[in-house]
Amino acid sequence: MIPSIDLGSWAEGAVDWLRTNAAPLFDGIGAALSWLVLGVTGVLEAPPIPVLIVVLALIAVVRRRWGLAVYAVLAFGLVAAMELWQETMESLALVLVATAAATVIGVPLGILAARSAVFSAVLRPILDFLQTTPAFVYLIPTVFFFGIGVVPGVVATLVFAVAPAVRFTELGIRQVDSGVREAADAYGASSWQRLREVELPLASATIMAGVNQVIMLALSMVVVAGLAGAGGLGSVVTSAVTQLDVAAGFEGGLAVVLVAIYLDRVTAAAPNKRRGFRSSPGSSQRTRRTDPSGTDAGESSGPANNLGEAGTSPTVRVE
Repeated sequence: MIPSIDLGSWAEGAVDWLRTNAAPLFDGIGAALSWLVLGVTGVLEAPPIPVLIVVLALIAVVRRRWGLAVYAVLAFGLVAAMELWQETMESLALVLVATAAATVIGVPLGILAARSAVFSAVLRPILDFLQTTPAFVYLIPTVFFFGIGVVPGVVATLVFAVAPAVRFTELGIRQVDSGVREAADAYGASSWQRLREVELPLASATIMAGVNQVIMLALSMVVVAGLAGAGGLGSVVTSAVTQLDVAAGFEGGLAVVLVAIYLDRVTAAAPNKRRGFRSSPGSSQRTRRTDPSGTDAGESSGPANNLGEAGTSPTVRVE
């Protein structure tokens, strides 16, 4: 009663057509990604191991997370002691390149989705499809188009991890208070100036949360990318599984976890300690003048005196 539909043959025909007619495009993308990954790997492997560990700890110090600095020294020291330093740097380079590419692609798409309801409606089912497709499925087209190696691993990781960058950017832009936008328009700001000076700064915490999720998804693809010959810790875990090597599998998996925890803490959105302008939905901005003692000038029972006592000028507090 139900007619047979051979979707597999159609998909195979589409892949063959793309491989025949778009081969230069795929070759160019593959060469660029391979060059980027090899370049980042070379940068990470160039300094001595203790020097790079100190640099990673200093990054945590800059983020004002002293406990994370101690963790970086201990975690990456353990990775070096397990003799997995080179594999860890290869996986870290793959994750960094895929994350950068996903951010460059995802943030502009999120901005467009926030500006256009039609574009958002068209993009939403595509993102749903990308997020619900099993990770291993991404290897099938990437291997067909790019062969075996690090490039299909990067492409599969990019496609798998790009959705949070789009969704969180759209969410952050949409959550900017409408009153703030109206104020920017009232001061004559162009659409680009409003985006750059108002919307993106206010949405930066949400966007960084999306970048954090991109990194976590990229790390989850490390082992899957190892099946495509991407190398790094993925190849260590894959080899351990095929050879039933419990020791190698444990060490490779532990190294992935240690790197994931470090990157998660570094990229986690720091709490905004700036007091003042808030843009949460439904919030209002109220300005009160207070005298040096902290009493509202507008609520004092005596004569109104904006200079307060002893001729001191009032402070302005924005809540």
